[in-house]
Amino acid sequence: MEQLQKSMLEKIADIHGIPEGAYNIRSDGESIGRNTTANIDIVTKKDKPGIDIIIKPGTKNESVHIPVILSESGLKDMVYNDFYIGEGADVVIVAGCGIHNCGVDTSEHDGIHTFFIGKNAKVKYIEKHYGEGDGTGEKILNPTTVIHIEEGGYMEMETTQIKGVDSTVRDTEADLKEGATLVIREKLMTHGTQTATTNFVVELNGKDSSANVISRSVAKGDSKQVYNSKICGNNQCYGHTECDAILMDNGHVNAIPSLEANNLEASLIHEAAIGKIAGDQLIKLMTLGLTQQQAEEEIINGFMK
Repeated sequence: MEQLQKSMLEKIADIHGIPEGAYNIRSDGESIGRNTTANIDIVTKKDKPGIDIIIKPGTKNESVHIPVILSESGLKDMVYNDFYIGEGADVVIVAGCGIHNCGVDTSEHDGIHTFFIGKNAKVKYIEKHYGEGDGTGEKILNPTTVIHIEEGGYMEMETTQIKGVDSTVRDTEADLKEGATLVIREKLMTHGTQTATTNFVVELNGKDSSANVISRSVAKGDSKQVYNSKICGNNQCYGHTECDAILMDNGHVNAIPSLEANNLEASLIHEAAIGKIAGDQLIKLMTLGLTQQQAEEEIINGFMK
């Protein structure tokens, strides 16, 4: 791999060199490296761009890395990746996309990831998005995640976008069966004139299913964010959605949490808080010798953890 590819992989997937376990590394529309294991197979789709990741039932303590890199200005890349997680498996899946655009044309990656999580299976899914480059061309990322969780299944999803993405629409849809659990933690930062829209829709169909959807965001400069979250309680279930946002400069955040209770035993909660950094927090840190900018950075770093 070239040095640029190595640098981007470190930023979006914490990969230093060749990752252990199963992986598929995609760069500028093509696979540049792949490995499978006895329990995890990766198969190229025949009808459209993308891969199938097939994890055998009972697989434990294994990981899959599927990062994507774009370094060609003007390239629009779309992939369809499907994950089949067998019954009782317990795995970590690391995705993410990095765009390095030094040209004048727009570079865009749209990834459609669909998860089929078997009975009593457990998945931790980590997805990072990042943009860089000194060109004038835009960097656009539009991830779509579709999640189907069978009885007793569990998915924890950590999605992070901290820097360099000019425009993003982030769509996540999920349906849960009996005793299934979904935990989503989103971290998002925008600056300049960037825009970001997040859409979460969770259907709690099974008895004793649960979802906890949490977003932390910071809007700087003239950037704009929209947060839409809808949890539908269709059985005896528990759902919670929360959006906390910090405004800086002329930033704009529109938070629209929504709940739909279709069963008497559905317990649903939503919370939203938007505001600037508290003055007393800044003063306290500045009395310790930090400048205002340093104090703001410390507060944001703590907020986004």
